[in-house]
Amino acid sequence: MYRMVEGPRTALLAQLRRGTLEYCVLALLNGGERYGLDLVRQLGQVEGMMTSEGTVYPLLGRLRRDGLVATTWRESPSGPPRRYYHLTPDGRQALDSFAKEWASFRDSVDHFLDAGEDLDERDRR
Repeated sequence: MYRMVEGPRTALLAQLRRGTLEYCVLALLNGGERYGLDLVRQLGQVEGMMTSEGTVYPLLGRLRRDGLVATTWRESPSGPPRRYYHLTPDGRQALDSFAKEWASFRDSVDHFLDAGEDLDERDRR
């Protein structure tokens, strides 16, 4: 049986990120188009979502190949042209589907976490 201790916290967060990162990127793009480095920065501002260009750019490439995002190139006032990413209709549909499933999944996990707290409370009496 696997026991979680403080040391594997980083590994746990990495697993959780791996399963949800693409949907976090799609959610950011749902608010409007962005370029890659902007996405990396936005993700990095949220605790637990720290990521790198080496993770985000391959993900963006896969999302583009899968037809969930499309791109346009634009001149940048501060350097080379930038590739901007935006959601496609398929990307918006994938995000909507994930949001529904996520809410259900989150509620299911919370059910077990809450049930565990209830058991702990009874054991203390």
